[in-house]
Amino acid sequence: MMDTLKELHALSNLYVKRDAKMPVLFVGHGSPMNAIEDNDFTRRWASMAKEIPLPNAVLVISAHWYASATLVTAMEHPKTIHDFYGFPKELFEVDYPAPGNPALARALSEDVMGASLIMDHDWGLDHGAWSVVKHMYPDANIPVLQLSIDYTKSPAWHYALAQELSVLREHGILIIGSGNMVHNLRMLSWQMIQGGGYDWAYEMNDTFKRLISEKKHNALIHYDGLGSAAQLAIPTPEHYLPLLYSLAMQEDREDLAFFNDKVIGGSLTMTSVKIGK
Repeated sequence: MMDTLKELHALSNLYVKRDAKMPVLFVGHGSPMNAIEDNDFTRRWASMAKEIPLPNAVLVISAHWYASATLVTAMEHPKTIHDFYGFPKELFEVDYPAPGNPALARALSEDVMGASLIMDHDWGLDHGAWSVVKHMYPDANIPVLQLSIDYTKSPAWHYALAQELSVLREHGILIIGSGNMVHNLRMLSWQMIQGGGYDWAYEMNDTFKRLISEKKHNALIHYDGLGSAAQLAIPTPEHYLPLLYSLAMQEDREDLAFFNDKVIGGSLTMTSVKIGK
């Protein structure tokens, strides 16, 4: 796979290059209830949208589209997917009617060299995408696309694909990785749901932040070498891999900041990352 793609020719026909690159976000999305709650996390998502330039479109890599191929949503009007159960009726009634952008999906399918990227007309927006983006852009007037996570590929493969996709930043596309750095629902503690965590969760949150700050991405790609705490933090990779997509787009000497840096439920972190200005 190419480390970077020099130019997306089809994309250039849609959006001219901007003088400044869009920032990149990794967002710890947590519970689906964040979609309808007003809390510290959701207020920060809303304020983040006011701090960064208005995007031409948003591309979300969500933990909840874990597929056997690399797919991109390509419909005019992606449906709101309620991919959860056991929550209040109010949550299931949420509709986030953001438009899609088939032309952008087509441009990606034509230009991405490192993956056989397939245009998808069935998925839509899962809660890893809409529960966050609805707070950022409540008017639902910015096109939102999702990119699937191919579970047949290695973390290094995903990191390399993200490096190729980083050129989207030059064309005003906001890229959001949506997952959780520490995510072990089997060990969730309702007694700590408002805040607090096991020792290993704090340990890994600190380790992840240190490695991210020091740009030691190779260690993060090979997270299976980070010890027993990492095995507890990442029992399955789908919530972790969106972080690698975001980090892969970081350039040398580019600003980096953490936000929503909190451990909740014992075994979950909301810790999020902003790359760029």
